[in-house]
Amino acid sequence: MSEQIFLQGKLLGIEPFVLAPVGERGDAVLAGRSHWVTLLMEVLPRALLAHLGLSPMLLGSSGGGGFMAVLTQENMAPAEEFLRAAAAEAASLSGGRLRLVWAHTANLGDWPAIRKRLGEELARRQGTLPEAASADFFAPLDPGEIENQAEYFAGFAARIRAAELLGWSPETPARVLSGEGKFTWKIGSGYDAIPLARHTALSDDGFGPADLAVLAGRASGHPAWGVLRGDIDGFGIRLRRVQTIEDHIQLSVLFKQFFAGELEVACSMPEFWRKATILYSGGDDFAVYGSWDALLLLARELQRLFQKFAEAQLKDLPGPEGKTISMALEVAPETGSPFAFVYEEAGRNLAAAKCADKDCIHIFGKTVEWGQLTHAAGLKEMLLRMVREFDCPPAFLEELGGFYRVKPSATRPDRPWRYHRRLGVVLGSHKDRELQKLQNSLITDVIGGSANQVKLRPTGLVAVSWARMLMETRG
Repeated sequence: MSEQIFLQGKLLGIEPFVLAPVGERGDAVLAGRSHWVTLLMEVLPRALLAHLGLSPMLLGSSGGGGFMAVLTQENMAPAEEFLRAAAAEAASLSGGRLRLVWAHTANLGDWPAIRKRLGEELARRQGTLPEAASADFFAPLDPGEIENQAEYFAGFAARIRAAELLGWSPETPARVLSGEGKFTWKIGSGYDAIPLARHTALSDDGFGPADLAVLAGRASGHPAWGVLRGDIDGFGIRLRRVQTIEDHIQLSVLFKQFFAGELEVACSMPEFWRKATILYSGGDDFAVYGSWDALLLLARELQRLFQKFAEAQLKDLPGPEGKTISMALEVAPETGSPFAFVYEEAGRNLAAAKCADKDCIHIFGKTVEWGQLTHAAGLKEMLLRMVREFDCPPAFLEELGGFYRVKPSATRPDRPWRYHRRLGVVLGSHKDRELQKLQNSLITDVIGGSANQVKLRPTGLVAVSWARMLMETRG
């Protein structure tokens, strides 16, 4: 009987590739790159098994920037040749920014030992020059080649959006084809189907994706678009703790299907379907862009869904790793802001939030826990009610925001009562008892209930910023 071999592949340089300069069609090219990177690690291992004449059941995990499959020793030589061809074209399509590396080891010993050998081999390959490197490997790319790459990715998302089948052909070993190819697979759920979250907010005529200006115009209040990015907390630690290959595969597939399924369903809901477009869903992360107000509500909905998912599927696993999710929402400062810049800022803020805390969201310059965001949503409704029902001047929202722009320590810390007096002057004196209750609750939530000590709460800034953007009137 032939010896079993575990083959693990990994795609390096995804973030630099996605964020590389794209010219005027930034959102279309970035969306195409994101979908291609996601699908390449789905299609490539399936194509490898089909090319070798092996059962698709030998595919362990796929997507999310990597894959794992089971081969035999006799298959390794043609598999290496297959992967080298795919790696060369992937590097060409990405302008040298992407590298496909892989490692293999025999199925000997317990899974932790096998995983360690694979990890060490992958680390070694990551630190070496690609085998296909030549003397002109570091030469600058031809401008015409860059334009051809941009054209390919600009149309990729549109082709995939309408496709029912994904395909692969040996003539283009790193290209994901739509509806054609030597080997094809259905998009959807089920055996050997490729899950794909691809909801797109359409333009007003319904014939194409809504551009950034249209998405900004569909937002309530302040016309702006943004990018929402999310990532599971401690997912890598959770995977490293499993003791069998079966558990590794089960967890990988479970998380990937959650994002591909729930993200697609959530974005198709009435409050989101015209305002949100999915960039990608991976094995433990996702990215969506659209109207800023819809993305904030979508973040709360996805966190709620993931919490229910974790409680149902991960309750027997010890520790908090992999059971919470963190996100970051970056609102574009201007409608014409570069898409890559906003996307990168969302990723940077997400990384900073995960370093500072877990199970949280970064929004309006602050990192808050999900429970605090719920509290901020209630405080935001209170602020809107004070303006709309009790005729409080909208300018008091700007005054509240000013409390956070100037730290108490920098403005007479020996007189914190001035904050309370300033807020009282802005709101004015009212005899309505309900309004007085709202005022007292607002003071407590934003700057603390004591006139002897000021403590600016981050939930207050989130609520104030949220309310100010919703209250903005358009010219």
